[in-house]
Amino acid sequence: MRKIIGAINMTLDGIFDHNAGLPDEHIHRHYTRLLNEGDTVLYGRITYQLMEFWRCVREHPSEDDSMNEFARSIDRIPKIVFSRTLKDVDWETASLATQGLEETALQLKQQTGKVIYAGSRSIITQLLEMKLLDELQLCVYPVVEGNGMKLFDSIQEKLLLKLTGTRTFPSGAVVLHYIPM
Repeated sequence: MRKIIGAINMTLDGIFDHNAGLPDEHIHRHYTRLLNEGDTVLYGRITYQLMEFWRCVREHPSEDDSMNEFARSIDRIPKIVFSRTLKDVDWETASLATQGLEETALQLKQQTGKVIYAGSRSIITQLLEMKLLDELQLCVYPVVEGNGMKLFDSIQEKLLLKLTGTRTFPSGAVVLHYIPM
């Protein structure tokens, strides 16, 4: 059975905002490695549209090799987008979900293949509540944002997690690996 891993960034005070973190070459290389170990990413509409930025980097490489490598990896991996408002997607490796999240996740887990990643706040929290997330990887930046959307605001019930590993980056960012209990 394939695993679904939620991988997402947050600040020390729990804020989920793509502009709040401080990604550097070490973080980009970390996420490039993750993408290369998987074969599917599940996104909600908002995160999918934010990730389209990397198509521009793929087409017009930056001076930062780690960004270019990440752009190639995110471009390559198939993306399934859950949206009630999008009618189509034009990224060659993306498709709109044809079923609900639970049905899609259950089907993907039964198929052969590599790891499935959940890369959106809404997708991760829903999968946690459905008990379909096998692992949660939180990259915590050493930043206190002060205000913004909290990563777990939508969780209604207590969830217990077991820490299974950590990785510290030179910037002070820490990836925490958890499994739901």
